[in-house]
Amino acid sequence: FIQAAILFQQLSDSTRLKILWMLLHAELCVYDIAKALDMSAPAVSHNLRSLRQLGIINYRREGKHVFYSLAQNEDARHIGHILKDAFEEQWQACEVCDQKGQDSAV
Repeated sequence: FIQAAILFQQLSDSTRLKILWMLLHAELCVYDIAKALDMSAPAVSHNLRSLRQLGIINYRREGKHVFYSLAQNEDARHIGHILKDAFEEQWQACEVCDQKGQDSAV
């Protein structure tokens, strides 16, 4: 129960939900996420670190940039399905996600 409580605590943050929603649709770097959310890159990085510690997002380095995506594990898939069910009809994909393409699938 402790691990589930930690997961739900981290997911109760609206910024983290927005980030997960974006990563559900595209692989993005910190700067793209920061621009879309009108936040500073350090603030976005802090939230991404929390999500990485939960094991629900992956990252890869390409030169100086770090790109993030939704992890391919059971927890991430469940969260992706929940986000899609909750927000798909209400929330249009952000401009950054449209520009990057919607290649990832849940």
